Amino acid sequence: MHYKILAITIVLSFFIGLLGANRKWGFWGYFFSSILLTPIIGILLIFASDKRKT
Repeated sequence: MHYKILAITIVLSFFIGLLGANRKWGFWGYFFSSILLTPIIGILLIFASDKRKT
């Protein structure tokens, strides 16, 4: 049962990382923050961050 929750968290964190790829922290920053905190917090971090300057 715990493996399913872990797998869902990793998959959601991957998609959150993809959403945040063009943001301030990039893919890896949002991916690891979603794993360490929760995917819900990861989404909130994406909404609160600025887009990356080019």
